[in-house]
Amino acid sequence: DESLLQFPTTLSVTAPGGRVFVVPGVGPEDADSFERGALNFQPEFSINLTEQDQIVFELGFAAGDGLNDVSQMLITPWAANLESDVKNINGRDRDYLLQAWYKHTFSFSEENTLGLVGGIIDSTDYLDDNAYANDEYTQFMNQALVNAPHALLPAYDAGMAVEWAVDDVVLRGVYMNIGENDAGNGYSYFGLQLGYTARTTLGEGNYRIIGSMTSDNFLNADGNDDDEALSSLTLSFDQQLGSIFGAFLRLGIQDDDAAITWEKLYSGGL
Repeated sequence: DESLLQFPTTLSVTAPGGRVFVVPGVGPEDADSFERGALNFQPEFSINLTEQDQIVFELGFAAGDGLNDVSQMLITPWAANLESDVKNINGRDRDYLLQAWYKHTFSFSEENTLGLVGGIIDSTDYLDDNAYANDEYTQFMNQALVNAPHALLPAYDAGMAVEWAVDDVVLRGVYMNIGENDAGNGYSYFGLQLGYTARTTLGEGNYRIIGSMTSDNFLNADGNDDDEALSSLTLSFDQQLGSIFGAFLRLGIQDDDAAITWEKLYSGGL
């Protein structure tokens, strides 16, 4: 029925018999179709000075923003660092240099190590990791399944991280000083993650609890004062189910005293 074509956003489905059905969508009336590509190149250089000392540099170069700057979704289609993300990073007037940090590891025994990191870092290297939903290049592109959108995970700014591993328990802490948020304010960030690795007949499973908070440099829920802090709590699990299958689950909540986009998160997969 050609009258169905009057809807501004449509979905076309081809049935096995070859018939085409056009059904109305739910997009806004001014929605348009876009075809845009993006190219990302992100080399990383690692220098191992000793068995305990490491220096890492990560650069990011990109051409185009793909659909990220035209999508009417609040969650970006591709969580990669695209052209807009690698320029004027966090309002610092710094381009292309994503990370530059030094790490020293203290080995008290084979099962007890302490790592200290300082420099320009990415909090997602230490918080909210997941075996099945953590990589925008080899697992899921969409921001919702790379990291928890509500979980306050800044990247590519000055900070320090601590990682203390004792047997199958790992405690990680992150502090960062971020140059600029959406309101144009600099802020401090604190994140903490406690993780446990279980080794069973099913396979390896990782169970984490992540807490994070910021200084009070964010707009309040009314959007008229920049004196609120952000805070969130997240659970991130992944479990092997034999040699082929695995499952993941993320659950989280964010305090809504400040003006926030995401309050709760529920995601999972097999």
